[in-house]
Amino acid sequence: MSPTARVLAGLAAGALLGLALAAWQPALAAQAAGAVQPFGRLWLAALQMTVVPLVLALVVVGVNTASDAAASGRIARRALVVFVVLLAFGALFAGLMAPLLFRLFPHSPALAEALTRATAGAAAQAAPVGWTDALLAIVPSNPIQAAAQGAMLPLVVFALFLGFALTRIEAARRRLLVDVFQALAEAMTRIVRWVLWTAPLGVFALIFAVSARAGPGMIGALGAYVLVDCVLYVAVGAAMLGVAVWWGGERLGRFLAATAPAQAVAASTQSSLAALPAMLEGAERLGMPKPVGALVLPMAVSLFRLTSPVQYMISACFIAWAVGTDLGPAQLLAGAALAVVISLGSVGLPGQVTFVAVNVPVAQTMGVPVGPIGLLLAVDTLPDVFATVSNVTADMAAAVVVARRAEKRA
Repeated sequence: MSPTARVLAGLAAGALLGLALAAWQPALAAQAAGAVQPFGRLWLAALQMTVVPLVLALVVVGVNTASDAAASGRIARRALVVFVVLLAFGALFAGLMAPLLFRLFPHSPALAEALTRATAGAAAQAAPVGWTDALLAIVPSNPIQAAAQGAMLPLVVFALFLGFALTRIEAARRRLLVDVFQALAEAMTRIVRWVLWTAPLGVFALIFAVSARAGPGMIGALGAYVLVDCVLYVAVGAAMLGVAVWWGGERLGRFLAATAPAQAVAASTQSSLAALPAMLEGAERLGMPKPVGALVLPMAVSLFRLTSPVQYMISACFIAWAVGTDLGPAQLLAGAALAVVISLGSVGLPGQVTFVAVNVPVAQTMGVPVGPIGLLLAVDTLPDVFATVSNVTADMAAAVVVARRAEKRA
């Protein structure tokens, strides 16, 4: 059985048992939830313990990887700019639309209470409430203290400064330090994989405790999360068609015809890497200069995953909706900025590791509880087909934009 199937089996078993016990003996269900939920909290704590060193290492390595890519020429630098612009668009779009879409679904106070009780040991760092507080919190006076407090945004700002500083020191020493951070990231990834091996038990404990207390409300909420995921993945993918037409100067019909084979491969394999050969063929059909397609598309697969910041923002907005928390503009902007920065450094990580490594700090930055992320991990793979198709569409659109810029400069 695949890891995804094991986690989904744990989710289904916990939900069914919790719902059945709640319908049969509500008092007994509440007692059982209290007995089981510490195991879910323990699993969440094990996931959280790796986040700070992993995020620090990912940002430092990501900055240096992007710097190396940019050093390869003007086309690569243009591609990086296009990637960042499109990632920022995706994060801001999700931050704007996700709260509006979740408000279309009925909110359950019982669900909010059950989630709070089941994940109380994994509370988030309180986010700044005003623009002045948010601005002052960006630069840490003590990065070690920021790490100890789980203040992810100032920690990432420090990691960005450190990463850029490494690009300006002597090459051998830079390589040595980057290798240290790369090794740290790999070690933390290994620990996360160990913890994720027990995910079926952790997810079972969490969903059982919530279902036993909240009834079917949790199942409906997870369904709303998956639906909003799918809708926004399709929406940002459709927006990339507009990017190719208006920013890239390509005809819509021609772009669709050239991108369709890669989209078909992406839908069947749920892998952007598997779709790369079809994307390269599509670039040729669009008449894209070979140096552009051969450089930008592999870079896009390595560094650019449009739906990643979209998903991170959806997760945080879902948790805020589920527990009844309103998110202000400062929180949404801080979360979007963090999602863009970390997504550039985490593309190469396995899917479930990436989910934990980025969703937790984004949720902490936005001031929402991180505990429900364990439940979202179980259903995150369901909308994957829409995410991969949108990512491939974004890769092709980015290549078209870079090709047009290169033609204008020629």
